[in-house]
Amino acid sequence: MSAPTPDFLAPAKDWTTTMPTNLADHRAQPDPVPVISPPALLQRIVMPRTTDPMDVRALYFDESPPPTPGGRGKHLRPVGAPARNARPLSRGSVRVRERSTVSFSAYFNAFPAGYWRRWTTITAIRLNLMLDGPGRVDVYRSRADGGRVHVRSAPFDAPGAHELNLILELGPFEDGGWYWFDITTEDDPVVLHSGGWYALVPPPGRASIALGMPTFNRPADCVATLRAIAGDEMLREVVTALIIPDQGADKVCDQEGFGEVREALGDRLRIVDQPNLGGSGGYARIMYEALTATDCEQILFMDDDVQLEPDAILRALAFSRFARQPMLVGGQMLNLPARSQLHVMGEIVDRGGFAWRHHPDTRTDHDFAEQPLRHTPWLHKRVDVDYNAWWMCMIPRAVAEGIGLPLPLFIKWDDVEYGLRAGAAGFPTVTVPGIAVWHMSFADKHDSLNWQEYFLTRNQLVVAALHGPPRPAGLLLESLRISLHRLLSMEYSTVALREMAVRDFLAGPEALFGKLETALPEVRGRGGEFEDTRMLWSAGDLPPAAARFAEPGQTASSEQGRTSPALKLGGLVRGIVHNLLPVDPENQKRPQHNLTSAQARWTVLSALDTVTVSSTDGRGVRLLRRDREQFWQLLVTSLRLHFTLARRFPGLQRRYLASFKRLTAVERWKRVFEQ
Repeated sequence: MSAPTPDFLAPAKDWTTTMPTNLADHRAQPDPVPVISPPALLQRIVMPRTTDPMDVRALYFDESPPPTPGGRGKHLRPVGAPARNARPLSRGSVRVRERSTVSFSAYFNAFPAGYWRRWTTITAIRLNLMLDGPGRVDVYRSRADGGRVHVRSAPFDAPGAHELNLILELGPFEDGGWYWFDITTEDDPVVLHSGGWYALVPPPGRASIALGMPTFNRPADCVATLRAIAGDEMLREVVTALIIPDQGADKVCDQEGFGEVREALGDRLRIVDQPNLGGSGGYARIMYEALTATDCEQILFMDDDVQLEPDAILRALAFSRFARQPMLVGGQMLNLPARSQLHVMGEIVDRGGFAWRHHPDTRTDHDFAEQPLRHTPWLHKRVDVDYNAWWMCMIPRAVAEGIGLPLPLFIKWDDVEYGLRAGAAGFPTVTVPGIAVWHMSFADKHDSLNWQEYFLTRNQLVVAALHGPPRPAGLLLESLRISLHRLLSMEYSTVALREMAVRDFLAGPEALFGKLETALPEVRGRGGEFEDTRMLWSAGDLPPAAARFAEPGQTASSEQGRTSPALKLGGLVRGIVHNLLPVDPENQKRPQHNLTSAQARWTVLSALDTVTVSSTDGRGVRLLRRDREQFWQLLVTSLRLHFTLARRFPGLQRRYLASFKRLTAVERWKRVFEQ
């Protein structure tokens, strides 16, 4: 099919793009995102990359039949794989084949109207589509329960180029809901050349982003993200500073391809070499440089190991500029190893045990390739969050100037604390669907079984002291429970690191900055004293296991033990009694079982003497051996420390609160960076 350049691409129009005169020429070219530069663009319509796996298409368009009503707020998806009715031509255009329907009710192309209505000043939007060929567009919206409502139809029967503009109000979206459109063809295909969702008024304020990524020995990932930013013309116009605190030995500037992105980004790119101060030290450096060396209006934090959809940054910028008040605008996490999955939609802090968790109205690892947006009612309800993790989070300059820099926590809980601090100061956080990065999921990072356990524990206590009640009984009981489960699981190193964390919290806020550079080597040294931290290549490096672990069908009681209090109590009693008995010498000679990480629950491990457990990423195994003397020594110490913690917590809370402003002040961090 030949596609002549339509009149709507004339320079006098709001939209500008470069499009080849025929599709064969277009397919031979790279896949740049089209340049669409009206003043009030909220979201570009974007297509998957040519290198993306096929299941990633589900994030951009939906080729399945529409949902069948199955009761209020419920939809039944037809069985069977969807037809391939759409063929992406570039990052901004797609061909819909003849006699078919393709819906753009998809994560990156539907419009999350409920979030824009709640948090921004926008009351209506404009859908603009540039089309070629005869067909029709049907616009739909959803209710908060996922129910579908047809809004209007727009047929375009004549062949040739068509520009479609539809004004859509945001009134019905107080509790949630999306807008989307379907394209239906008859006997000829239709090409969607470009499209977007717009505000009807120009955005307030100035677009000027200082984007920062702390990095530690991930130069290839960092350069790939810089390349994605440099390759998008609209993004280059609004990112006025790129700040990379390089804290590793494997430097970004030595990475292949860095010269290319350096040339493309010019003076905007600044590499700052500094010691390893962790994520909090890296993000604090970004905010410090943004506030003291740039005139940016927005500060965007991103991880260095993400895969970027460039339009996500532009969407976060638009949301931030139209927000009713200064607020943190966060991106959701898509699962990098399984890229059609939404891993995290929104997170809160459970005030009972003072732990972070996903919002109770959401699910983790939702796969759009299996359940598209139209077929998933819970995705349509708006959810409000306490914070957004710093894999992607935009912070207005006014917020940073008002509440200060991150706490010196090295890693873990710094993003949670900043969200709670901002909220307490009147700056809420919103996590917006369609604004996201691909990142390694939590399931592939078993942080609690390595040196990070120290930081998780210490920093949880610090944040609880700053934002929690004076007597956090739930937190202390949960901490004791975790320590006991780790002991019963023969993970003695984690309990030792938790004890170390409690002692350092008891030392008070004055020690936090002093620990920035020293905590990590101290923690690794302490953990290295225990056998359970050593990773083996394979269970095959050891003598064969004495027995094969029961198959899933034979372990019903273990599975029930996840939820049954009676079985958990039985496992606890059995584990305590087991640790009163000496270790069987025969079990010291070879493992009793070789377990996967999923099988290695504490209720199982508490009855064993020796076992291998595979890592969650499958790259190795740990050998766990029961040590009766270590068990009781660590248990007694842990109990004593928790009693001390409960007694001293109110006084420590007063000390941490009194030091809060000093710990987050620009001047205090400046002294660290100058050293």
